[in-house]
Amino acid sequence: MKPTLINSTVESRTSNNLIVNLASPQTWMFLLALITILGVATSNAQAQASILDQLKTPEILSTVPSNGDLNPYGVAFVPAGFPVGGLLQAGDILVSNYNNNLNLQGMGTTIVDFRNGQQTLFFQAPPGSGLSTGLAVLKAGFVLVANLPTLDGTPATVQPGSLFAVNPQGQIVWTLADRTIINGPWDFTVYDQGARVTVFVANVLNGSIERLVLGTTGGISIISSTTISSNYPHHGDPATLEDGPTGLAYDAARDILYVASTVDNAIYALADATKVVQNGLKGYRIYADSFHLHGALAMVLAPNGNLICSNNDVINPNAGQPSELVEFTRGGVFVAEYSVDPNLGGSFGLGFGTVNGKLTFAAVDDNTATLKVWTLN
Repeated sequence: MKPTLINSTVESRTSNNLIVNLASPQTWMFLLALITILGVATSNAQAQASILDQLKTPEILSTVPSNGDLNPYGVAFVPAGFPVGGLLQAGDILVSNYNNNLNLQGMGTTIVDFRNGQQTLFFQAPPGSGLSTGLAVLKAGFVLVANLPTLDGTPATVQPGSLFAVNPQGQIVWTLADRTIINGPWDFTVYDQGARVTVFVANVLNGSIERLVLGTTGGISIISSTTISSNYPHHGDPATLEDGPTGLAYDAARDILYVASTVDNAIYALADATKVVQNGLKGYRIYADSFHLHGALAMVLAPNGNLICSNNDVINPNAGQPSELVEFTRGGVFVAEYSVDPNLGGSFGLGFGTVNGKLTFAAVDDNTATLKVWTLN
């Protein structure tokens, strides 16, 4: 079975007051331009070496802290220039934990820090927080982390959650819990410009994408908040807690946000992601590959220009392709895949950064509660 390049069905959506009408010449001109852009992106990406094909034997690090938290989700690297004097330094790798020591979902409270292969505890959230895949280290000196709590580890008691900003000493200095903005922050990605940070949040409880613009001078403040996309399917799931929009990857050069829609098992693209001023509903579906995708989950834009996503193995499972990371071009062409665990359900958060001057890729293995780290060429 071959992967789908660009699905021939055009979804209902709007962007910048443009209503897609297949009968109009303007629409066909727009689609032709879109295909041209995607074709350029595809050829450029294919000219680069595959990331996943480079992966050999990783360094394997336990993500279990002293309190026994399990189910590592988010991965983030501390960037160069991060303020000194706190618990973190450039090149550290952070991992957020979603489950508690009883393996109850949505009750994990810790972020662990890895430096030169050694684990320390960076942050302890309030009891029952459930730190999700949304995790980023900001240049201004803050760690941004999402939480999606439950009362008993089941979808029946899932809560809307919030965002925390944590200072370099591991203390919460700001919380966003406005339910009109944050409603199940399953993952997010950031466009970090220093004093101004754009945060795209995937709200799994209502199937929407929220764009937050934050100021970071002297603290965290909200400049604006806009729902830019919605109508992604979502529902509770005993195995994964929630299925819905998850992984987000932002291409700043093209101002395109890519969305991994788990229930659809597909990747969508939102044009003019930092500029749109209204809800454009779903983006354009660029990749729907029933052979390689098994519940598209967390996602990252790789240094070679390709996209890499993990899979939850609940949607469209395949025991012959367990815990897969899938690499594909921004034009929707499959490139490579890599299994982080021999059993289903192990792949989730992933990320790129620089450690000791070397490009580094890291991905969690939920099944073994470990972080796998590769140094790349």
